[in-house]
Amino acid sequence: MYSYSRALAKPLVALLLVSVSLPLPAQQRARRAPAAPARPTAAAPAPAIRVDTSPWLFKGSDIPPDPEWHFGALPTGLRYAVRKNGVPPGQVAVRVRIDAGSLYESDAEQGFAHLIEHLSFRGSRYVPDGEAKRVWQRFGATFGSDSNASTTPTQTVYKLDLPGATDVKLDESLKIFAGMMAEPAITDAGLAAERPAVLAEQREAPGAQVRYGDAIRQTFFAGQPLAERSPIGTIKTLEAATPATVQAFHDKWYRPARAVVIISGDIDPDVAAKLVVKNFGTWTGKGADPADPDFGKPDPKAPATKTIAEPSLPPVVATAALRPWEYRDDTIIFNQKRLVDFLAIRLINRRLESRARAGGSFLQASVSLDDVSRSANGTFTNVIPIGDDWEAALKDVRAVVADAMATPPTQAEVDRELAEFDAAMKNDVDTARVEAGAKQADDMVNALDIRETVAGPKTSYDILQDARAKGMFTPAAMIESTNRLFKGDVQRALLNTRTPDASAATKLAAALTADVSKLAGKRAEQRSVDFSKVPKLGTPGQATARATVGDPPMEQVTFANGVRALIYANPSETGRVYLRVRFGRGYQALPGDRPTPAWAGETALIASGIGTLDQGALDSLTTGRRMGLDFDIGDDAFLLGAQTTPSDYADNLTLMAAKLAAPRWDAAPVARARAAMLTGYAGLNSSPDGVLARDLEGLLRDGDPRWGMPTLAQIQALNARDFKKLWQPLLATGPIEVDVFGDVKGDEAIAAIAKSFGALKPRRADEGTGAPVRFPAHNVTPVMRTHDGDDNQAAAVIAWPTGGGSADHAEQRRLDVLAAVFADRLFDRLRSVAGASYSPTAQSQWPVGLPGGGRLIAVGKVAPDKVPLFFQLSREIAAELVSTPISADELRRTIVPMLQYMARASSGNQFWLIQTSGGTFDPKRIEASQSLIGDMTGITPEALQASAAKYLRPDKDWTMAVVPKAAAGGAGAATPAGSPLQAAPAK
Repeated sequence: MYSYSRALAKPLVALLLVSVSLPLPAQQRARRAPAAPARPTAAAPAPAIRVDTSPWLFKGSDIPPDPEWHFGALPTGLRYAVRKNGVPPGQVAVRVRIDAGSLYESDAEQGFAHLIEHLSFRGSRYVPDGEAKRVWQRFGATFGSDSNASTTPTQTVYKLDLPGATDVKLDESLKIFAGMMAEPAITDAGLAAERPAVLAEQREAPGAQVRYGDAIRQTFFAGQPLAERSPIGTIKTLEAATPATVQAFHDKWYRPARAVVIISGDIDPDVAAKLVVKNFGTWTGKGADPADPDFGKPDPKAPATKTIAEPSLPPVVATAALRPWEYRDDTIIFNQKRLVDFLAIRLINRRLESRARAGGSFLQASVSLDDVSRSANGTFTNVIPIGDDWEAALKDVRAVVADAMATPPTQAEVDRELAEFDAAMKNDVDTARVEAGAKQADDMVNALDIRETVAGPKTSYDILQDARAKGMFTPAAMIESTNRLFKGDVQRALLNTRTPDASAATKLAAALTADVSKLAGKRAEQRSVDFSKVPKLGTPGQATARATVGDPPMEQVTFANGVRALIYANPSETGRVYLRVRFGRGYQALPGDRPTPAWAGETALIASGIGTLDQGALDSLTTGRRMGLDFDIGDDAFLLGAQTTPSDYADNLTLMAAKLAAPRWDAAPVARARAAMLTGYAGLNSSPDGVLARDLEGLLRDGDPRWGMPTLAQIQALNARDFKKLWQPLLATGPIEVDVFGDVKGDEAIAAIAKSFGALKPRRADEGTGAPVRFPAHNVTPVMRTHDGDDNQAAAVIAWPTGGGSADHAEQRRLDVLAAVFADRLFDRLRSVAGASYSPTAQSQWPVGLPGGGRLIAVGKVAPDKVPLFFQLSREIAAELVSTPISADELRRTIVPMLQYMARASSGNQFWLIQTSGGTFDPKRIEASQSLIGDMTGITPEALQASAAKYLRPDKDWTMAVVPKAAAGGAGAATPAGSPLQAAPAK
């Protein structure tokens, strides 16, 4: 059961019109490939197709159908669900779901469902090879985010978020999808091109995590197809695939009776339905529709436990209580009973989190309830110990669960979790009209996959209230649910240790059966906390200046204590308020010549509490309310953020202000941050991704410790005293800007800020400018790093220095476009042509809060012997961008999706928050937000060429390679002249 919503305001609707009318010079028009063969102008009318419009999704259910969804079923068996939704304006979300995934494959067909997904996007009945991506780019869709597909064990889903949608664009898009479903180009040439890309996708997956995931499936679902079926397939079956064998899989499973077309967007539902019938109505399957495969049931005869040793992963114990998955009609009582089960799980998770916060034996532990791939219904636990003592951690978690099975919770505990449920579902009702169409389409896909219905948010809330009126949420109901959920038909457990341990299996069996009755400990008492316990902030401040700035108009306010505010009162997102507080100077306030414990701030600073209130007390204080307190470090400010509601944002601001005025310095969150970092540290050397995450940011800033990952010794040395010594003055100094964007009234927002941040004492100034950010010097030989992971994985990086700051926003946007062109060409050559990388990327990173430090950077994950090819292709692309202006069509295919993205994003308040935040101290940011359209539409091929010549200089680039240790010694042998790859010391 799911909730849905509609509608939103349209601040940049004009951008939609601009973006589809970029000039295309006559001399270059011929370069555009046609979107698809033109239809005959006088085609005979197709025979009428009879459509059954009854709500097929709700067959067997007593849940009232959501009237916003319009359903249809064709005589061929194809079904559709369409609805009107204006969030964001102009966009139509299309999903085509095929009820077939990796569990439908034979042993020899492993990976075929996923392979067909690739081949379908490459070419099909109406679209030449490689042209579908370009068609949708011209329509304004970004490949990989707006147009994509996914394959799971039980389904294959094709996705398009079509911006600036018209009836014509939707018609053409559905025609392309219909051709992809009926006749993908399954040819020798297509297989030769896409097979390497799929193998690259498989190769680039993090090896240790993949092996752990495989072990989970093989252990939990032993005896069922799911145990041995991964959507990616196997190297053997992929290499053996032929057009004939892949076509046979397609013909068997791709058929109208297994297809559902889902559309949610800014279009008349009747028009959408007619276009579905028009484009899919004549599609027929080949042969009889086969029966669904038997996914089996949990096998009680299979081994109950398994142990593995993955040194790059933390010690972890995963357990499962499994029951057969059975189809049940999605009824009201079914959902109400499930709400009881979910509430029982929440009670346990809160106790586990409280124990972990207090410094227990485990860093993290959680319980979940899930239906897995229509193969089993299970209750799952996941336990990560502190250090290597997994036995103590497992016993402690078992003790919490055993206590929940033996002793009912208090009604107060139940009511607390019920209040959270109530608040979340009530918020869904309040914000229903601003839920995005893409989310509604995705939720419909998920409901179909698990064989359930969808319901409007008001219906969902009513079901909850009816369950409450029936008295279903009682301590007795919680203990009954807990016992049922943890007493499955089959029990399974998987243990990972850092090093092989011959006795691990014996220890695991003992830990799973040990008496834990004396380990439960005393349940934490639920405290009653209200806002009287929050530290007092002083007399509300006075606003000394008010002005209207920007377009759309916002209010800028200055208070007597120096705090500044930016308020955008826009109710278009009903029920949502976004808060951001900028204080101090962020990275510029940190020393640039020595390491600090700043890295632990994101984890430990908020969790340390406020005044006398620890994290548990703050949880109680905000029970049943939509409040948050997130922390981040920006280039020129520290950031507190939250998404809240019109009724809660004033108190949320009070908590944020109290965090600065009266921070609590609890040692437990610092110790937990240290333990978490130590737990994951080994993984940083286990793959190219891990090494890049550890080293790249610091290297790109010439070794600046503000951005570098701490060493193992520095992590081990972290303590509460040094943490407080760093953060206490940082919380107390520097300017403050408070941003309030969303469904508020201006005067009320000013009063809320006056009572919170306006009531703070004037802040001590911090006038330091911070250490300058440096880009590393050009290197002829790449910086080398090695990893301990799979020997077929490597990564390569190339970067050029650019700029920073808020003044030159036009240059910043030219670089965004230049990077997008670079990324598209790199994708085409490195993946589509060479098949050397699945997901090469390129982007421009321009720090608005710093005067410099920007870069245009490209990254490719490749096989070790393809590292030189990455550098070769990257430098070729850079040289081409410098020497030759791009075509008008390529410019259009790049800029139109970017304009469309901005048009969609600008319908939400968060977009303007990101664009203008910091503008009360730096007005250039607000000025830049008003030039979005002009900056982008003013870009020409010649302007991009000039930017390329300015920045993509071969004497300025910096390169890095991450290769397996075994390959490091011989890497230089495969490097072409002029691009050596032998090892070199890092800066």
